[in-house]
Amino acid sequence: MARQKQFKRKKNAINGWLVLDKPYGITSNDALGKIKRIFSPEKVGHAGTLDPRASGLLPVAFGEATKTVPFVMDGRKVYRFEVTWGVETNTDDTEGEAVATSDVRPNAEEISAVLGEFVGTIMQVPPKFSAIKIAGERAYDLARDGEEVELEARPIDVHRLDLVECPDENRAVFEAECGKGTYVRAIARDLGRRLGTCGHVTELRRLLVGPFGEDDLIGLDEILEASEALEEGAGVEALVEEFVLPVREAMDNLIEVPVSLDDAAKIRKGMAVLLRGRDAPLNTEVAFASHASVPVAIGSIDKGRFQPTRVFHL
Repeated sequence: MARQKQFKRKKNAINGWLVLDKPYGITSNDALGKIKRIFSPEKVGHAGTLDPRASGLLPVAFGEATKTVPFVMDGRKVYRFEVTWGVETNTDDTEGEAVATSDVRPNAEEISAVLGEFVGTIMQVPPKFSAIKIAGERAYDLARDGEEVELEARPIDVHRLDLVECPDENRAVFEAECGKGTYVRAIARDLGRRLGTCGHVTELRRLLVGPFGEDDLIGLDEILEASEALEEGAGVEALVEEFVLPVREAMDNLIEVPVSLDDAAKIRKGMAVLLRGRDAPLNTEVAFASHASVPVAIGSIDKGRFQPTRVFHL
């Protein structure tokens, strides 16, 4: 009997960002898998994992946009989260087991009075159930195996921490704007302790990552519905046009240096070029060159010369 040929689904050359509103209850990788099945991209990744019990902004990078992932991940994040008082868990959220309880319930005035202590560059001990590595192993793997996990405090940046509301005496809702490496679960834990009670996160939603905010969010159901509405045999071009943002959106905070067509060709070959123009920067660690508003490469500038480090093929 002749062996049946196995046909692989054609991969699509897509470049850009899709700002997904990850639903509650699925992992970031599960969400990414659904996107891959819809778009069938040649290359895809995401910038910043969200826990299954968290919802909100998950930036998905297609193709050449994957080269800009670090700039998105290093950007500020904004989270809205609910803390329930009276119980501290070993995971600092609803997934874990209670390890301490308290009858104390802080009011809005008491909460507001201590928030300033959690703003700025502060020291934070990450949750025991976190992805931080200890001797090559993830802390959450060690914790799940019953091992005692001791993590050292490390500096984090919290730019803003606001009390949004107190729905009742047991709960408070906050909004935090913070830098890379901040654990909102640890903020909830430490707030509870500072207020003489216990606390853990019961709801968490991410509203901003780097250049991407709430206005950019696209729901998974919306993408699925649009995909199912495509005519039979149609490609994903319509979905890309509707939902995918340009690669350059991730580099809003970088210096842009426009270059000529000839210089763009040299840069794409890995060659350094001398920047022209009175306003051309002389030195900077990170910038991106563009021609006709299309990114050409990411690189550095030294004494007026742009040296590419990552070249785009757009």
